[in-house]
Amino acid sequence: MTISTRGATRVPAVLVLEDGRIFRGRAYGAVGETFGEAVFSTGMTGYQETLTDPSYHRQVVVMTAPHVGNTGVNDEDAESARIWVSGYVVRDPARVPSSWRSRRTLDEELAAQGVVGISGVDTRALTRHLRERGAMRVGIFSGNALPDEGTMLAEVRQAPEMTGADLSAEVATTETYVVPAQGEKKFTVAAVDLGIKGMTPYRMAERDIEVHVLPATASVEEVYAVNPDGVFFSNGPGDPATADHPVALMRAVLERGTPLFGICFGNQILGRALGFGTYKLKYGHRGINQPVQDRTTGKVEVTAHNHGFAVDAPLDTVSDTPFGRAEVSHVCLNDNVVEGLQLLDKPAFSVQYHPEAAAGPHDAAYLFDRFVSLMEGQRA
Repeated sequence: MTISTRGATRVPAVLVLEDGRIFRGRAYGAVGETFGEAVFSTGMTGYQETLTDPSYHRQVVVMTAPHVGNTGVNDEDAESARIWVSGYVVRDPARVPSSWRSRRTLDEELAAQGVVGISGVDTRALTRHLRERGAMRVGIFSGNALPDEGTMLAEVRQAPEMTGADLSAEVATTETYVVPAQGEKKFTVAAVDLGIKGMTPYRMAERDIEVHVLPATASVEEVYAVNPDGVFFSNGPGDPATADHPVALMRAVLERGTPLFGICFGNQILGRALGFGTYKLKYGHRGINQPVQDRTTGKVEVTAHNHGFAVDAPLDTVSDTPFGRAEVSHVCLNDNVVEGLQLLDKPAFSVQYHPEAAAGPHDAAYLFDRFVSLMEGQRA
């Protein structure tokens, strides 16, 4: 990736998909070139949380909402210490942000962090193309002297694919840290960081949980050194088929019978730990308006998603696994993708979406209470 952080408002930019489709626009953020997997997000708000979500590592995010940047960037809403997306695609960037919390424009923040983007693109046409053809590799090129189209396309096709990518260790903490309980500590949770968002331990701390966030490479001995009442596996980027260490770690936790909760990547890890396969979705689920049914209650939730892979488990039968019976607990109402798993003979469950969703919706916040109930039941 080559970048410049100079003002880019009138600098030409080109977006090139690996199937040869080309979109032209103007530079947005840093000027240079970048590569990743082209995905689209359907959220109309929460762009700052999306940009700083480690799950978006090595992805170029296309915003389907036409107006982006309206509330600028503040110093409170980031989900991690940096922007993780590889590139950013918008149609009509806000000229002037309007929020009392704003400290700078989105364009300025992207440029300051070296994130190459493009504006002035028909993102509706681009999204329809990705829905029809599937997520694919993409490059964004900006500058006053761009390569020819053939050269740009060749560079895009040389970029690594998301299938087979092992990325969680690239975004996870390298040192254990502790998020204290907000009230009197009732439980201790060991959270395995596969790309955790800042709001996740906060949601647990709200429930009087002391959270020890451990690196993705943590051993089972390191997990149990904190004397956890529960173990949590976070969201994260990459192909779950490559995550052999987290799968082995989760199996060790399941063997001990410690209450376990996983979200997003953690759901895929649980699926693999139970013996199910995973597969890549055509274009994935991203955004904050995905309808999911909790089959244990019949309730339908509007939920926040970011996943390009899913668990291959039977929807309508209880499965026998090395750790007892398991069933699909949540399902996406758009396409019947598995959105949650639970064990019937051990205290373990997971969901494929984001119940911590700082930008909303908050329909699924009860899942943290369900985790607390598991720990209460185990202690009793």
